[in-house]
Amino acid sequence: MKNVIVVGSGAGGATVARELALKGVSVTLIEKGKRVTTDMAFQCYDNLDIGVELLKTSCLGGTTLVTAGNAVRTCQKEFKQMGIDLSPEFQETEDELKVRALPDTHFGEGTLKIMDAAFSLGLPMEKMPKFIDPSKCIPCGKCAFGCPRDAKWSSLDYLDEALNQGAQILENTIVTRISTSHGRVNGVETFNPENGLKTEYNADTVIVCSGATQTPGLLRSAGLVAGEHLFVDTFVTVGGVLPGINFYKEVSMNSLLKKDGFILAPHYSSLLTSRLDKRDIQEKDILGMMVKIPDESSGRVDDNGVFKQSTAKDVGLMAEGCAAAGAILTEAGVDPDTLVSTPARGAHPGGTAAVGEVVDKNLETEIEGLYVCDASVFPRAPGAPPVLTILALAKRLAKHITNQ
Repeated sequence: MKNVIVVGSGAGGATVARELALKGVSVTLIEKGKRVTTDMAFQCYDNLDIGVELLKTSCLGGTTLVTAGNAVRTCQKEFKQMGIDLSPEFQETEDELKVRALPDTHFGEGTLKIMDAAFSLGLPMEKMPKFIDPSKCIPCGKCAFGCPRDAKWSSLDYLDEALNQGAQILENTIVTRISTSHGRVNGVETFNPENGLKTEYNADTVIVCSGATQTPGLLRSAGLVAGEHLFVDTFVTVGGVLPGINFYKEVSMNSLLKKDGFILAPHYSSLLTSRLDKRDIQEKDILGMMVKIPDESSGRVDDNGVFKQSTAKDVGLMAEGCAAAGAILTEAGVDPDTLVSTPARGAHPGGTAAVGEVVDKNLETEIEGLYVCDASVFPRAPGAPPVLTILALAKRLAKHITNQ
């Protein structure tokens, strides 16, 4: 029977661990963070300043605990062109997680004003597909802090299933090195910061799902070249004053406008409040929109750190998106003289172990038995939430491993 080690417990790691465990495969999942309840996930933010602020968390379940629950198919065409047809896995995942738009009862006044304003300007928005259970969701605006009612799917759901199927999960354990011999993976070396112990774990299959800023270092420890072509899905939030709108309590990103080069979605950020604090504005008075671009893969991850800068093309796309967001917000009733923007941030790092460069179409590296399954393998920036695509990739990978 195969002995599999999974490194990381986010969307990719939790899914592949669960799928393999359901097939009776021996699975050990190793996570550097600890388990927290979902409502405390905001305490685990572990952001990086890499030229733009990169948002991420370090805990069991990873960044899935603080997503907005968005479930869109991204990079499907690009993966198919590279021999990876995710159609069956997309459908399987959407059915399993009951992906759908939330009912009208879960759309607040601010989101509806934005949608109506966009329509008036000839920019109709669609409802965002979500993996949120509307029967559990009471809109509170806390998606990005960790759902207090567990209404939103997170990797913890899959990790609990994996545990029930016999998988072993090691928390607070850092994988420091991947060990290999004669072109084949042997296992991993770990360090536990709580007790200072170093431990070796043997396996005939290792799946690295540590995220685009951590995965390259582990691959380099095995002698591979990785870490180039980093993207982060750069975004800003544009907002202004509409007194008493109470938008900050609404479900975040509940609708979507797709344009060439950017997406727009209703979005509140507390950074807007701080940028307007000299005007004695409160959070209840702000209406905002996210502008997100598929930034160029101009960054890198190497032994000196993580580096990313916006290119001229990125700046142009962001300016275009911000202009559209400003027009929509103004049409929705926001005082145009109050419009401000947050600094540029990044939410979806990827590309640092891309298909066709570092891994093949089965997500395997040139080292036999060593795989990657996170956004590192994306061929380009999706410019939209990648979680659903990572889930589909993980399901496909699990099928490949169990069919060998």
